[in-house]
Amino acid sequence: MAESITDQRLAGGPRPELDLTHADWRTSTRGVGGDVQVAFIEGYVAMRNGRSPEIPALIFSPAEWRGFVLGAREGEFDLT
Repeated sequence: MAESITDQRLAGGPRPELDLTHADWRTSTRGVGGDVQVAFIEGYVAMRNGRSPEIPALIFSPAEWRGFVLGAREGEFDLT
């Protein structure tokens, strides 16, 4: 069975080299302070800290992003 993208990345697998210089960063209108920003670029999703944009962004494949969004909607990451 082939390794998943997540398994490959955890094992140091390949990451796309994306130029985020001109990315259209979007900030949520919900939440506090615009800390999280996302950009959709070249078929991937980049996520960064809006307060520290110089820190490298996290890059997700569409499948990884979908898993994250579905998990968040279902409360998988709720701390309470």
